[in-house]
Amino acid sequence: MTLYTAGHRRGVVAAPHTATAEAGRAVMAEGGNALEAMVAMAASIAAVYPHMNHLGGDGFWLLREPKGRVRALMGAGPAGTKARRELYRDRDAIPARGPLAALTVPGAVGGWMLALEAAKAHGGKLPLAVLLGHAIRQARGGYTVTKSQARLSAEKLAELRDMPGFAAAFLPDGKPPQAGAVLTQAALASTLDHLAMAGLHDFYRGDVGREISSDLEKIGSPVTRDDLLRYRAVAADPLSVETGAGTLYNTPPPTQGLASLIILALYERLRVPEAESFDFVHGIVESTKRAFRIRDRTVTDPSRLPQPLARFLDRGLLDVETMRIDRRKAAPWPAPADDGDTIWMGAADSSGLAVSYIQSLYWEFGSGCVLPRTGVLMQNRGASFSLDPSALNSLAPGRLPFHTLNPALAVLRDGRVMAYGTMGGDGQPQTQGMLFARHVLHRQPLERALDAPRWLLGRTWGSTVTNLRMESRFDGNLVDRLMSAGHDVAVLPEPYSDTMGHAGAVVLHPNGTLESAHDPRADGGAAGL
Repeated sequence: MTLYTAGHRRGVVAAPHTATAEAGRAVMAEGGNALEAMVAMAASIAAVYPHMNHLGGDGFWLLREPKGRVRALMGAGPAGTKARRELYRDRDAIPARGPLAALTVPGAVGGWMLALEAAKAHGGKLPLAVLLGHAIRQARGGYTVTKSQARLSAEKLAELRDMPGFAAAFLPDGKPPQAGAVLTQAALASTLDHLAMAGLHDFYRGDVGREISSDLEKIGSPVTRDDLLRYRAVAADPLSVETGAGTLYNTPPPTQGLASLIILALYERLRVPEAESFDFVHGIVESTKRAFRIRDRTVTDPSRLPQPLARFLDRGLLDVETMRIDRRKAAPWPAPADDGDTIWMGAADSSGLAVSYIQSLYWEFGSGCVLPRTGVLMQNRGASFSLDPSALNSLAPGRLPFHTLNPALAVLRDGRVMAYGTMGGDGQPQTQGMLFARHVLHRQPLERALDAPRWLLGRTWGSTVTNLRMESRFDGNLVDRLMSAGHDVAVLPEPYSDTMGHAGAVVLHPNGTLESAHDPRADGGAAGL
């Protein structure tokens, strides 16, 4: 399947796995809208890309409706009833793996429920059996292990092999699978099959919910049956910022959408004349540093925000932040950073409906805990909580953890609507900034903007490295100039590195045509009708 497609009229999709992109295209071929296609892809990607996301994770949606309204659907799960600091009293931090890391309610399926309500409001009529059918067949009949799953299974083997249920689900014969091997997720297929008949609410309040809570209790997770029964995903107003190019949207707390908007608002104010220059790289990197400092002292559970976030997107404050950027010299770094493994997917249809969606387990394979009755792989998002009661993101039952996830969407002044995003923890706002700046501000074709070399400031993918890592395709003279300006640069050996995330975009043009593209660093593709 191609990584880029354009000129379509009925709909387009983009996903980090070709089988998932095909699932979305097939749903549209059967008359489904962009939201229905995305639910089908959300289920499929859990079946074929389990190291990056699963039903035990969280998900966030931005959708632009045909009449122009933009909404956020927030599928974030709170800490369980038993997730109290006393549970971790013998630890310095919340563990990254195991039952005590599986401390938050899975919110992704709750987000699917809201998305399907919205889909029906826009003419969606396809039954769940059709929407989940591709995922059921992929999980039951077998999926092909990708290079990234094979590599991460081997790299993280020591910390995952003894987690409850992990070996049985993802280590055939007790060993990491090779790329190209075929694995099944039989329990997941049965769960999806049951949900297709009983309805998605059953994941929380029916037979599936009972099985999930029973297995969580057995392994010692702090999440209880009552936590599942109470859970509801919520709709929210997105964050937005006005720029010369148009209105940019992102998801509100507990996500880091604020940082993504600030980066682009600051970079646009620098008025960089061309991409791939020193000013381009330095400008986005320095905008990232300003945005992350604001994020790290501000973003938390939305009920505990220290101050209104609108002030940080105020024109005057953004002007002041821009003036604090030295155009020739790098500001000191590092600052605290976060890991993350995630997927982003997009869809748009001829009605004008555009969807930007992100679904995640937090780290690769999340907590590592696979629930045997349902095949659900539980996230470890709760590891981002602090055990310090005075911390901004301190642990408490019912509290939402900080999320690196943040799908992006832009309504441009030239009439285009662009849904875009990436995986990659702290790399998400940075890659979003590069992609948008290259394609929209510097007018690079979409496929070129996704292919162009990228960098990452700070940690991701379980790395402790905090410097500025750059793919090897950058010009050596540019790298030298960045180092002379004070950037701590490390050039990676790979021309295309997974470290830089897996990005994608779909674009709805004012003439009604649609285009989509996905990252050559991933295993995915773009498709349309």
